[in-house]
Amino acid sequence: MQQEERKDFDKDAAQWDANPGIVKLARDVADAIIREVGPTREMDALDFGSGTGLVTLKLQPLARSVTGVDSSRGMLKVLESKVSSQGLANVRTQFVDLERGGKVEGSYHLIVSSMTLHHVSDPAGLIAQLAGALLPGGTLAVADLDAEDGSFHGDNTGVRHLGFDRALVKGLFAAAGLSAVRDVTATVVAKEIEGKGRREFPVFLVMGTK
Repeated sequence: MQQEERKDFDKDAAQWDANPGIVKLARDVADAIIREVGPTREMDALDFGSGTGLVTLKLQPLARSVTGVDSSRGMLKVLESKVSSQGLANVRTQFVDLERGGKVEGSYHLIVSSMTLHHVSDPAGLIAQLAGALLPGGTLAVADLDAEDGSFHGDNTGVRHLGFDRALVKGLFAAAGLSAVRDVTATVVAKEIEGKGRREFPVFLVMGTK
């Protein structure tokens, strides 16, 4: 079931990095991207749904440039503060609100997105847009939850999809013109769910090449 109300990520931005589960998940996904794709200093990368830049800044030392894209100005402000304090010259930000017709600007060798697809009303449209922003030979890598029953978030405000079937996501990649489409399990998140005990939630990483 979809929850149509938008989540106020601006409100959560200041404390986002204080959640160790969020930080670990981002680190695990970034490690999977680095392991499977192998970013290089010749690559311009984009992180769609970057939030406070947990994945963005893991890619930063490995790429020529990284652009963090998000629909929350509050999240981008936190990322910009990190970039400023660390004196990073190769990281920039871009505000894009898909729900209001926003489009990603620029062309990239690598586009990644972690745990954002389930917040997007039109996953096919987003994947097509991201594929369109790839340079020839570029790679799109999207991480999100396998299909689940809504237990992962608890509060499903702003959650449009309760995870995804991997075959469906790979089909969206193929429909967007990407080839060599494949998936791996990036990580497995273990959580205590009230009334259900300890549960494990696999997180996939689907990749494809333009």
